[in-house]
Amino acid sequence: MNIVFYGQNGKCEYSALIKGCEEDDYMIRELNFSEVRNYKDVNPAVIVVDAPIESINEVCAITKFNTSVLLVVDKIPDNLTVRADICDFITRPVNPVELNVRIAAMAKGAKYRTSLKRLSVTDELTGLYNRKYLHHRLDAEMSRAKRYGTPLSCLLIDIDFFKTVNDMYGYDWGDVLLKKIAQMLQSLIRKEDILTRYGDEEFILILPNTSEDNAFIFAERFRHDIEKMEFIPANEDERHPITISGGISSYPFLENVQEDSNTIIRYAEHALYAAKKQGKNQIVEFSKMNLDY
Repeated sequence: MNIVFYGQNGKCEYSALIKGCEEDDYMIRELNFSEVRNYKDVNPAVIVVDAPIESINEVCAITKFNTSVLLVVDKIPDNLTVRADICDFITRPVNPVELNVRIAAMAKGAKYRTSLKRLSVTDELTGLYNRKYLHHRLDAEMSRAKRYGTPLSCLLIDIDFFKTVNDMYGYDWGDVLLKKIAQMLQSLIRKEDILTRYGDEEFILILPNTSEDNAFIFAERFRHDIEKMEFIPANEDERHPITISGGISSYPFLENVQEDSNTIIRYAEHALYAAKKQGKNQIVEFSKMNLDY
């Protein structure tokens, strides 16, 4: 957990007073106060600012801190506004015990906030991102694709006959299957790809800088992997065969049409529906539906 001290000339005498706690080890950094506006570059959990109050006033007037900020001051100011997740003051001369207690409390608060943010965008069963996160990121990736003229593809995957698994073996084994497929997908994707659980047995994969045809190659490889996967529920002697169907769409698709995250997902849903209608266990590209059907 990063604790960053911003002081004059890149030094802060109080950084040497910090001790780690049982729950977390601190990574202590000292930077020049002039760099405090670029605090996001070092991803701090807590910022400690040791600078003249006039300088602090100037920075706080134009900077919003998405982290915890501890200000070292001669006296607590009456009219200083600090926009931060948490803001606190400690007065000079600094008491080492008080300093460590305050930083520990702020670090714990930062840890809880991070956990809550992660939970708000994460599917509890699979650990994948959820639909809320999907739409937020997809809009951003589409804007980036438009700006740089790069392709963006969306792959919607559905487990064939998933209800049969639940009916035959129980919902616990359905959960086992969902987690297994989520893990297999995670092992294949790139760092920049966005994998989410979209519905009960549906997953969406957003592939930046990937054409629809290249997304199809990826999807076909994964479909074959699923065909070969070992899924043997308890008390069964043989593997239960599992297959998936998929629909792929790409952005941009139609000229002079305002396409957004809902649009590209809807295209993928149409392609998935076509794959199901054609007999399941196949991948359909949305751009080729008019040619094939």
